[in-house]
Amino acid sequence: MILRQLFDSASSTYTYILGDEDSREAVIIDPVLEHWQRDSALLGELDLRPVTTLETHIHADHLTGAWWLRRELGCQIAVSARSGAVGADRLLRADDRISFGDRHLRVRATPGHTHGCVTFVLDDMSAAFTGDCLLIRGTGRADFQQGDSRALFRSIRDQIFTLPGRCLLYPAHDYRGLTVTSVGEERRLNPRVADAVSEEDFVGYMKNLNLPHPRLLDVALPGNLRLGAPADPSAERPGPKWAPLRFTVAEIWEIEPSALAEMHAQVQLIDVRSPEEFAGPLGHIRGARLIPLEQLSAKIAELARDVPVVTVCRSGARSAQAVVLLQKAGVTQAANLAGGMQRWTAERHPIE
Repeated sequence: MILRQLFDSASSTYTYILGDEDSREAVIIDPVLEHWQRDSALLGELDLRPVTTLETHIHADHLTGAWWLRRELGCQIAVSARSGAVGADRLLRADDRISFGDRHLRVRATPGHTHGCVTFVLDDMSAAFTGDCLLIRGTGRADFQQGDSRALFRSIRDQIFTLPGRCLLYPAHDYRGLTVTSVGEERRLNPRVADAVSEEDFVGYMKNLNLPHPRLLDVALPGNLRLGAPADPSAERPGPKWAPLRFTVAEIWEIEPSALAEMHAQVQLIDVRSPEEFAGPLGHIRGARLIPLEQLSAKIAELARDVPVVTVCRSGARSAQAVVLLQKAGVTQAANLAGGMQRWTAERHPIE
């Protein structure tokens, strides 16, 4: 099985992609709106076809990317029937099965953080995705959104701690850089719910957390009850409109040589190779301006901000770094020529 753990630094949220190696079908757990294009890019790069996005619960600290992934990739949205969300393709209940190829996840109802929290358990019980129910050496809070600390304690003890000790646990959040734990570890070491902790101990602990409400609560809750759907469902796909671009996991935009060759709109072609390469056997694209990569930062101010930039190098590696430098300098319309001059010449586009 293919497993990828992705991170949103703004909300410390983990998104998970699980894929079946034979069928290439995949599921996405807890996608974040700002990263749906990253997730889509990774699925494409891994040759995976998403069949379902899954929500462990209705989040209060970020907006889900489920609606956009369904619109762009055609995958279904599945969420707990107790969540209150509208617009899902499938409402999940305890013991439901979510298949992707020959693999599947089994639903365990784990309320307490919210009324509609669920944990997804992999078919061989080697891994479980706990949402905000059980965190690494911690738990989700239970002081809003139908939270109930007693229900949370029972969910962890009865539904998660009954899994094999070797079962790896992947939470929806971590604020310290930790990525994974196990049932055995948490039963021994979790200061809130370890085996030695009583329900009364846990309830007393949770009553005294005194945490502020999430910063995006008023935006995230109503948005996530719509599963991330924008107020105007006909909204245009976010992203650049000046060319047919592809977003990459490296979080830069790329343009295919054929798309650049067919463009009629004005662009600034910036070749970041050395002067010797620019005049060498691979040639260069007509109209390209030579700015070696090591000089680019000093010359960004010379570029027109209202005209898109396409960066070029031999293979697409240095020019990808050039896009990163441009983005850091505030250039919002910049893309890398995929494959660089090697692909440009291999596809027989004109050179000088």
